[in-house]
Order: sequence, then structure tokens, then C-alpha cells
Amino acid sequence: MQVRDFLAAQPSSIVERLALDDARRFRRNEPQQVRAWEAAVGCLHDALSGWDAAAGWELVLEYEMRRLGRRIDAVLLTPRAIVVLEFKADAATFQAEDRRQAEDYALDLRDFHAASRHHPIIPVLVATRARPGAIAWPLLLGGEVTPVLDASAATLPALLRDLWQRLPVPCGLLDVGAWEAAAYRPVPGIVDAACTLYGRHGVADIATARADTGNLTTTSAAIIGTIAAARREGMRCALFVTGIPGAGKTLCGLNTVFGGGHEAKAVFLTGNPTLVHVLREALARDEARGEAGRLRMARQRTKSAIQALPAFRDDNVNAVLPPHDHVIVIDEGQRAWSAAHAIRKSRDRPVRLRDSEPGHLLDIMARHADWAVVVCLVGGGQEIHDGEGGLAEWGTALAARPGWKVHAAPALREIGDPRQRLPATLAVTANPALHLDVPIRSLRNPAAAAWADAVLAGDHAAAGRIAAAAPPPFRLTRDLAAMRAHLRAEARGLRRAGLVGSSGAKRLRADGLGAELPHMDAEAVAHWFLDRWPGDVRASNALEVVATEFSCQGLELDLVGLCWGGDLVRGQGWVVRNFSGTDWQTARAGEKIANRLNTYRVLLTRARYETVIWVPRGDAGDRTRAPAEFDAIADFLRECGVPELEAARADATVPPRQPALL
Repeated sequence: MQVRDFLAAQPSSIVERLALDDARRFRRNEPQQVRAWEAAVGCLHDALSGWDAAAGWELVLEYEMRRLGRRIDAVLLTPRAIVVLEFKADAATFQAEDRRQAEDYALDLRDFHAASRHHPIIPVLVATRARPGAIAWPLLLGGEVTPVLDASAATLPALLRDLWQRLPVPCGLLDVGAWEAAAYRPVPGIVDAACTLYGRHGVADIATARADTGNLTTTSAAIIGTIAAARREGMRCALFVTGIPGAGKTLCGLNTVFGGGHEAKAVFLTGNPTLVHVLREALARDEARGEAGRLRMARQRTKSAIQALPAFRDDNVNAVLPPHDHVIVIDEGQRAWSAAHAIRKSRDRPVRLRDSEPGHLLDIMARHADWAVVVCLVGGGQEIHDGEGGLAEWGTALAARPGWKVHAAPALREIGDPRQRLPATLAVTANPALHLDVPIRSLRNPAAAAWADAVLAGDHAAAGRIAAAAPPPFRLTRDLAAMRAHLRAEARGLRRAGLVGSSGAKRLRADGLGAELPHMDAEAVAHWFLDRWPGDVRASNALEVVATEFSCQGLELDLVGLCWGGDLVRGQGWVVRNFSGTDWQTARAGEKIANRLNTYRVLLTRARYETVIWVPRGDAGDRTRAPAEFDAIADFLRECGVPELEAARADATVPPRQPALL
């Protein structure tokens, strides 16, 4: 509404409209929320009254962020800038978490709202009873988010008037009337998206930041449609959903379980314990909303929706009755154990396996007399552990079980790596909708995954061409302290940064990075991925503990510090090494070499915004950390088009490149 219309209305009538709108969204109108609206509306009414310059501005209350049900208290749209206002009624102090919340709202508008990207965005935290200090006025540059400004109910009028006087007149004024209708397409991270889907929203409600990502919805529809057909016609179906890293495979799987497949009794299975721990805890925390009693019950409920694949397998492999679930969604299906590995690994365990994991899982689901569906989410080139059979293992298991109808993208017949393709002899119903080829994780450059592939293929010319077309979201540094400082400076608002490294990079401990995130420890990984620093040193933003490929596969961070180890060095091409005893040993086995390259592919594709690659300088007095080996890695990455972090920091006065999102 225009400010003049806001001022003409009775504050009580505006609060009533907000409460009615909230009720229509099936949310509770708690007395605390109503009081907060009354305080915010009253503050705004006082701040904008009697100010002719503001009469034609636009005021948006409770702007929906489409992210975990969050809404901005107020957005004030002026011809020169956008002011994001977060109110804390009756607050007498300015809390750090409240500042992060206000700043994060502003960052989301900059990154995902089409009409906000070229104008200054100023977040203001209004703690109504606080005493703000003197304002250190920031630069008010177009397309930039300023630091959070503090205000109270008493000082907000003067702050807004002073701000208006300081704002430069831009070449292009903000069209305040068209702002609310402009495209706002947020791309939530996997944790936020899981919580949204768990709340019974579909992938269509998780708007994506580019028009070419419509195949996310198309793929989800293809999965749900096949499940419906299997149920209707009494079939057993196996679907293979493939895609490049960060294209949304896990989102499609979660949508199947929490959305269209909910009534069909679907369950999400993953052999990645970190993903299990983080998603369960995130869903439980979101459902409980901070209430300890509700949190315990919520944790119990999320256990049934997201399960560890090994536990499901062992609970059912020797059973007679079918499982409760008619649909299982298997995340990272390419990591399923081969028959030889499964038999060897379970030899001394209470539950002994007699076949490959795909074989056992298909037999478990085949106990359903009426219908069953197995949905495999397959990440090409992401097998990272010995014994992971890839897509070929599923093909072998299905070829021995002709009662299953197989659906997959046509390209699975053409992949060069035999571990990543289905056998030509297997009958497959081709469906192009089952392949996701548009990355949605990398927000600044969709070619980040292709660049990583070229780098790991040793093709610096191809990587350089990709980098020349659009600078990849990577930076190179030889200075660990500089990397940490950059990540902390860029992790504004609720953005999350963290260090990652290969589990084979054993000599990083010489640089003080010997502490690894224990991926089997549910409490540790939940703290690392979900908690906040400053405040909790266990959180990823503390930049102390390194997550390996086993800890971060399937998950993501906004900003990543990749610590390159001596386990992957340059020779005639890439040379894979394992640290044994007191020195490095060169790997010869093809599977081990492929798995280590896949490890670095996982690490290079974890960031939503940017990855800083730190290559150590080494130590001439330590043969396990030869400087020449690390220099060769850094030189190769430069040939691949990675700019130096230090050069980017020196040019910090120039407004940074914005995500190419819309």
C-alpha cells in the first residue's frame, strides 16, 4: 500500500487485516504476534506521519519470503533505496541474532528479487525500547546491502529522514509501484527446502531463481505419476532419477516422500548418516519452534520419514512380511554396495548379506503382493568409497529380477563409465524428464559443476573456456588465514560457511587442520550444520573443524573453504596418493583413483555462492609436504581460470558481482 493510504487508515484496522490474512494461511494468531503487529504499525505510523516526501512511497507489511514460512515485518520502498525493517516489540537491547535475521532478509532480496538488485538495500533493526548508539553511516551503493542500522521507536523517525537525505539520487529510480509484482524466486538450501516440503508444500512452492529450472517440477511430476500408475495397475517399478551435482535430485526425493508420495506410504532412505542426522534434526527443530517438549516428539516423528538405509535393509532382509512402505526413495543410489563388498562387510555382523544392496532392496520391496516402487536418486561420478557399485550394480540386480519395470532417462545408455550406466540388455522405458541437467545449487554460475568436471579431467583448456565465458564461483589462495577472513566477511546474515577437505588429506594436520567432523556422530554433525557461530564453536562458521566428503555429500554450504591435500597432486595428470605410515603411496587401482577424483568433485560442488580453494605452501623440510607439489596444483588451477583471492580482496572497493539469477 502507499504510505498515504497507510497513514489514512486506523492502526487497529491494519492489525486486524494482518491477523485475518494470517488466519487464512492456517497459522495461529497468538497474542504475542498481535502485540508485535500493534507495536510495528504504531512505530511506522509515528515515523512516517507529517512527512510529505514519503507520502507516495510504498509500504509492504509481512512480505512473504517463501522460506520456512518467514516474513519481513515491513519493507519501505523509496525511489532511491529499499529499507528492510525488522521490529522487536518491547526489546531493550539489540541482539546479534536479530541483526543476522534482518541482514539475511535484505540479502535474500538482493539475491532473489528482480526489482531489488540494482538499488541500495538498508536493513534496520527496531528494538522499540532500546537505546541505539551513534550511527556509523555506510556507503549507500546500488545493488549492495549495508550493515544493519539500529533504531528504537523513538529514533526511527529521525533515522529514516536522515537516511533519505544521505541517499544519492540514482540514474534509474526504483519503481515503487511495480516492486511488489516483480519476480521473487528464492532458492532455499537443502535444509530449508526439506523443512518446506515437510510442511506439505510441493517443489512448485520452492520457486527457483532461473526460468530454465522448470525440470525440477517436471521430474517430480514424472515420479509421482509413475507411483500413481504402479498403484493403479498393480506394478513393481524402479525409477532412476539422474542429474549433475546440485540439480535438485534430493529435493525431488523429499517431495516424493512428503508430497505426492505421502499417501502412498513413502520413506526416504540414505546410506549417508550425516544427511540422516541433519535433516531429522532440522525438521524436528522447525516443527517444534523452540519448545523443548514438542522437540522430543518431533524428533520421533521425523525418524519414520527419513531413515538410514543400512538399518532399513538389516531390519527387513530376513523378514517374511513386506515393509510398511510401498515406496522407498534411495538417496545417492550409486553408492549402493556391490555383492562382493556386501558379503565381505557383513561377514562378522549379526545380519549377513548374501547379495548386493540393490538385490536385497528389490527383494524386500517385492514382498508387496500388490505394488511397489523404488526411486533411486543417482549422482553421476560421485562414488566415493570402496565397494560402491554405481548404477551398473542396479542393472545387474534388475536383470536377475524381470518382474520389475524400469524407468530412466535415455542418456543412461550412453555414459562412458561402465559403473554409471545401465546395461544395454536391460529393458528400460526411457523418460527424459527423469534427468536433471540444470544446477540450482550454484547460484552465481550454473557452469560450476561443468568447470569442476573439466578440472578433474585434467583439461585446463576446457576449464579455461568455461571460466572465460562466465567467471566460476571459485577463488584461489595460499594463505589459510586469508581464506578464513574472507569466509567470515562474506558469511553475512544467516549465510553459512565451512571448511571441507578430503578424508585422504592426512597431512593437513601439519597446518592445524587435523580435526575432522565425525560423520557418524549425530550430535556433532547437527551442531556443525545447524548451529551458529559466534556463540557455538561447534558450528561450521567457526571454521575450525573440517568436513570430509563423507560428512558433506548430499548437503551444502553457502560458502566453502576447500582445503586441498597432498592426496591429489599433479604429475602427467592427476596423481592419487594414500598416506601410509610415514609417507605417501601412489594408488594404482582404478576404483581407488576414480573414488578420489569423485571425492574432490563432491568437495568442489558443495557451495551455493562461492568456494575458496586453499592450496598449502608446504614445507621444504617435510618430504610429505613438498612445496613444489603444491605449487604445481596452484599453477594448474590458475590455468583453469581461478582468480586469486587476494586480487579480489584488493579490488573490494568495486561492487562485487551479483548472482546471475533471473
